Amino acid sequence: MTDKKAPCKYVSPDGHRCGEETAKDGLCFWHCPNTDKSNHDLKTRLEDHARSGGLMQGLQLKGANLKGVDLVNRGHQKGFDLSYSDLYRADLSEAHLFNLTLKHGSLMKADVSDANLHCCDFSGTNLLGIKWRGARIDGMDIGKRLMQEDLAHKAGRWQKHKTARDNFEQSEEIYRDLRKAAEQQGLFEMGGRFIQKELTMRRFQYPPLSARRLTSKFIDLFCGYGERPLNVIIFSLILIFVCAIAYFLLGTTSGGEEMGFSTSQSWATNIGHFLNSLYYSVVTFTTLGYGDITPVGASRFVAAIEAFTGSFTLALFVVVFVKKMTR
Repeated sequence: MTDKKAPCKYVSPDGHRCGEETAKDGLCFWHCPNTDKSNHDLKTRLEDHARSGGLMQGLQLKGANLKGVDLVNRGHQKGFDLSYSDLYRADLSEAHLFNLTLKHGSLMKADVSDANLHCCDFSGTNLLGIKWRGARIDGMDIGKRLMQEDLAHKAGRWQKHKTARDNFEQSEEIYRDLRKAAEQQGLFEMGGRFIQKELTMRRFQYPPLSARRLTSKFIDLFCGYGERPLNVIIFSLILIFVCAIAYFLLGTTSGGEEMGFSTSQSWATNIGHFLNSLYYSVVTFTTLGYGDITPVGASRFVAAIEAFTGSFTLALFVVVFVKKMTR
C-alpha cells in the first residue's frame, strides 16, 4: 500500500487552491520556487497542465525554457490566467500567448521575442528588462500604472526619495522599451502614449519645484509632450477668453471711442463692449491686427504678450497636429 501524497498547499491571493501532488516543501512542481526548472523542456508539460484544468496562477517558472509554448485558450472567451506567476528570465520567444492574463506577476528580463502578446493583460506585472523584439503587442494592457510606478508614488508619500527616484527610473526604462517596440510594430498611437509616460517618469526624477520639473510639467499640460494637439486648442481658447476679459476691464479704443466695462453704462452696452474685446483678443492672438481696435494703457502690455504667445502657439499646433496626422 503506497502512501498518498498530500495536495499542494499553495493558495493564490484570489483564493484558488492547487490540487497537484506535493513535490517538496509542501508545494507541487509548478508552485515550488526551489525547484530548478531551467534545465527542463517544459513546453509540452505546461501546455498539458493548462488544458487539463490545472491551476495556472502563481507558477514558479524562473529561467524556464518555454520557447514556442502555446497557451492560447481556444474555444473560450477568456485566456489562461497566470496571475502572480514568476517568469523571471524565462524564454518565451515565439510563444503564443493571445489573450493571456498575467497580473501582479513578473516577466522581468524575460525574452518574448516574436511572441504573440495580442490582448494580453499584464497589469501590475514587473516588465523591467524584457526583450520585446518582434513581439506582437497590439491590444496589450499594462494597466494605468506600472508596478514600479505605484511603488515610486508610495515611496514618495513616505519621503523615501531615493527609492522613489530609482523606481521612476525603472518605469522610464520600461516605457521607453515599450515605445520602441510599439514603433517597430507600426503602432504609433500606442507609441505616443508610451512616450508621454516615459517623459512623465523622467519629470518625476527631477527635484520638486525645480525649473526642469516645472518646465516639463508645463509642456505636458500645454501639448502632452507633443502628443495632444487638443491641449493646444484648449490653451488657446482659455488665453483668448482671459485676454478678452483683461481688454474689457482695462479698456481699448475704436475710432476714438473708448470701449470697456463701466458701471455707468447699460448692461447691453457692456455686453457689446465685451464682445468687441473678445473679437480684438482673437485677432491679436492670431496676429491679424486689422487696426480697427487699439489697446490703451495696460492693455498694450496684455496685447503684446498675447500676440507673442499666439504666434508661438499656432506654430506649435501645426507641428503637433501634423505629427499626429502623418502617423
